[in-house]
Amino acid sequence: MDFESLIDNNKLPRHIAIIMDGNGRWAKSKGRPRVMGHRAGVKTVRRITEACAKLGIEYLTLYAFSTENWKRPAFEVDALMRLLVETIHKEIKVLNKNNIRLRTIGDLDGLPARSRDAMRKAIRETASNDRMQLTLALNYSGRWEIVRAARAIAEAAREGHLTPDELDADRFASFLCTRDMPDPELLIRTSGETRLSNYLLWQLAYSEFYFTEIFWPDFMEKDLYEAIYVFQQRERRFGKTSEQLK
Repeated sequence: MDFESLIDNNKLPRHIAIIMDGNGRWAKSKGRPRVMGHRAGVKTVRRITEACAKLGIEYLTLYAFSTENWKRPAFEVDALMRLLVETIHKEIKVLNKNNIRLRTIGDLDGLPARSRDAMRKAIRETASNDRMQLTLALNYSGRWEIVRAARAIAEAAREGHLTPDELDADRFASFLCTRDMPDPELLIRTSGETRLSNYLLWQLAYSEFYFTEIFWPDFMEKDLYEAIYVFQQRERRFGKTSEQLK
């Protein structure tokens, strides 16, 4: 089925978040090292980023490396960090060509210096692009972000800039890494896993979830279009009844 032709361009999600899962299992299924799966996954990042920009998606946020991923074998983590630097250097021209702005969420200071410097360079060199924002969640977890926000709120209260009565959901969200972007309307997770894995725990409160068995390296434009089409068929009530929406 040609899902691209079925998409209603007037009902596109402004913000799509993706958990890019299955690189290692994809490589293992082909008898190859896990690192080869991560390299194949980079090609999918470019493919899906360009497809989202073409459709008119405003924000795309990808879970690239979690705080828990440091627990993986050291050689795999080292390879991922090298791949990050290599990819960023190659992709700056592509991002600028497609008028895509790059940013990150997460604790960049916790990354190796080369990875951190490469990211900051790419962020600077794409800062004026305004077609779409591509955000990489690096050294990130939802609980880390919420604790970080709570500490900042406590500090603001201690300094007299905030009182308990002034704290509501909107004010709390202003202390999060994502304060300058809308919450994702659609979350996509590849590889058949059906959990959030500590990703955007606050922001995904009212998102629609789409899970697919496809490993991330095999996730194609047509699969993205299908996810968006399925999203558009859902009734998003936000606590209301169907009758109220009508």
